[in-house]
Amino acid sequence: MSESKLFTPYKLGPVTLRNRTVRAAAFEGMCANNGPTDLLYNYHTSVAQGGIGMTTIAYAAVTRSGLSFPHQLWMRKDIVPGLKKITDSIHAAGAAASIQLGHCGNMSKRSQAGQMPISASYGFNLYSPTFVRRMNKDEIKDVAKAFGTAVNLAREAGFDCVEIHAGHGYLLSQFLSKFTNHRHDEYGGSLENRMRFMTMAMEYALEAAKDDMAVVAKMNMNDGFKFLGGMQTDECIEVAKRLESLGTNALVLSGGFVSHAPMHVMCGEMPIRTMAYYEKNSLMRLLIRYFGRIMVPTVPFKEAYFYDDAMKFRQALKMPLIYVGGLVSREKIDMVLDSGFELVAMARALINEPDFVNRMKNNNELKCGCEHANYCIGRMYSIDMACHKNILNEVPKCLLKEIEKTKQH
Repeated sequence: MSESKLFTPYKLGPVTLRNRTVRAAAFEGMCANNGPTDLLYNYHTSVAQGGIGMTTIAYAAVTRSGLSFPHQLWMRKDIVPGLKKITDSIHAAGAAASIQLGHCGNMSKRSQAGQMPISASYGFNLYSPTFVRRMNKDEIKDVAKAFGTAVNLAREAGFDCVEIHAGHGYLLSQFLSKFTNHRHDEYGGSLENRMRFMTMAMEYALEAAKDDMAVVAKMNMNDGFKFLGGMQTDECIEVAKRLESLGTNALVLSGGFVSHAPMHVMCGEMPIRTMAYYEKNSLMRLLIRYFGRIMVPTVPFKEAYFYDDAMKFRQALKMPLIYVGGLVSREKIDMVLDSGFELVAMARALINEPDFVNRMKNNNELKCGCEHANYCIGRMYSIDMACHKNILNEVPKCLLKEIEKTKQH
């Protein structure tokens, strides 16, 4: 086996990372009033101190209309000082700082967005629940421009990189997929038309980033379902090639649709009882308890679960690629890097163990303690994302049995 690349530096666009690891942009739920908190500061500082090459603050909406939760970031001028405090701390620990920019589209909530949720086409958002309105052409252009504005705010806040979220069934993904895009104008129909909004948003982001910030994009390798127009690998490779042609510095290869195939994104079993326990809306709590298994079907977990799909993209593209999906051991991380991926991203492993990267330096056989019980996922949409192992005294006794049941042994 060749010498490991894991602890070698990597130049991502204009940014040099001290090693090949990235804290993936998984929603922390550690904000208040759509702004940063000490909890968000402490978590990302701990990951940076734990040896990560770059840590990514997740799920920042580029406009208020893209919000789903009060504990989600909304990029605006008045939160820049709070974000700058976090990036300064990340940099002091030797890591680079990134922020994920996106728009929830039809997954936005009226109470947070301040309006009826918007998307590529009319529809109904079961998760609010509320009807969804089709965006007009002026709105499409305004939201695309908002990605550029958000990049400029990210620069002011000290970020080295931005990640544009074009996957998981959020707004850019809703335009890409025929499942949610039923338009008959220049933004719908052919793949070329469906890519138009994403292309505009990326062009504004890249223009704003200039030559001093890296720009990566998160995208689906497939939507996680075939019927009703879910995107498959062949179309997704064409989307990747478009992002490559635009000059994107790297792609984060993921998959799944939060509104239709949520566990394809993360794999494993969703702890329904936990999710219902923390849900504040009484109607949603009942829906989750009685229909959760239908709404969120289990997708079996295996380590490096996106590897086979990601290899198809590695063979089709020349640009840098960031692998994400089920990495919990040094063995699989080295396997991915040896297969031609430039960087590896992790989320649950670093929720369980923020210093996992440092511990791998002296142990080639190391595996983190994450058991993929997914308690962290079950609570992240209502309160902060936290591993049950780290807060055992706070976990209600009524949830412990479910945690034990959902563990990946």
